[in-house]
Amino acid sequence: MKKLLAGAALAAVSALGAQAADEVTLQLKWVTQAQFAGYYVALDQGFYEEEDLDVEIKPGGPDIAPAQVIAGGGADVVIDWMPSALASREKGLPLVNIAQPFKSSGMELTCRNDSGVTSPEDFPGQTLGVWFFGNEYPFLSWMAKLGLPTDGGPEGVTVLKQGFNVDPLLQKQAACISTMTYNEYWQVIDAGLTPDELTVFKYEDLGVATLEDGLYVMEDKLEDPAFVDKMVRFVRASMKGWKWAEENPEEAAGIVLDNDATGAQTEEHQVRMMKEVAKLTAGSNGALDEADYERTVESLLSGGSDPVITKEPEGAWTHAITDKALD
Repeated sequence: MKKLLAGAALAAVSALGAQAADEVTLQLKWVTQAQFAGYYVALDQGFYEEEDLDVEIKPGGPDIAPAQVIAGGGADVVIDWMPSALASREKGLPLVNIAQPFKSSGMELTCRNDSGVTSPEDFPGQTLGVWFFGNEYPFLSWMAKLGLPTDGGPEGVTVLKQGFNVDPLLQKQAACISTMTYNEYWQVIDAGLTPDELTVFKYEDLGVATLEDGLYVMEDKLEDPAFVDKMVRFVRASMKGWKWAEENPEEAAGIVLDNDATGAQTEEHQVRMMKEVAKLTAGSNGALDEADYERTVESLLSGGSDPVITKEPEGAWTHAITDKALD
């Protein structure tokens, strides 16, 4: 009798194990904020649970490079900008884009008018703030198109390795700094400068925009049918989260704040950020637009003697996941 009970207990445990949700670890590109609202919404609203997924969302930070995290096995899928991902791929890390929730670019260069910069013709001799950790590539491609060296001197620009704040512009350490439409630009405004005191160059408007915030996995993982199935469910639930966030920005911002362990974010800033981010995800169903991809590659190849990538990438993206997720 004891053997029968033990056998029944083992069978019950086995059945529970078989029903356990599939685990997915997502590495964000930056800290918890509305830039990533779709994923937090999918978690909060049960969209991942509906797909039988147990998703862990890992915040990023100034010293966290998504490519390094996934290379070290610390994540199943990461959020990265395509310039960084393609540069990593050319250097030997086989990242593959499986979905592209962000349709448009939010990157811009914000300049103080009192610095004397109101057009690209004013860049020579100036100091420009730029983020690194892969975020510098769109800027470097733009400067290359303008024919401006980035090693200082009167004929080129001096690049200030910008921290993740707007102090260089406020303290006049740089004529211009990198900002995002949904974040740092508003930090400048909140600090007291007015739109009339600023000139803003939006990469999207200049025709030098590259794709941001895509979902990337390691290429060899796509050979595993179980992993592919898991990513199909993950992308489907994530895009459901993004569309919910677009339609409910205030509620989505509240969900982000609920997940911010630092308590450093404010409701006003996150609601505003969510509304701006919604402009970038609008028009995307999650599938990578090949024309957007080609535009990004062309921009990265056009770097003169020092391009971001030196050859056309092969196998850098796939529709295999989104074709099934969006069917």
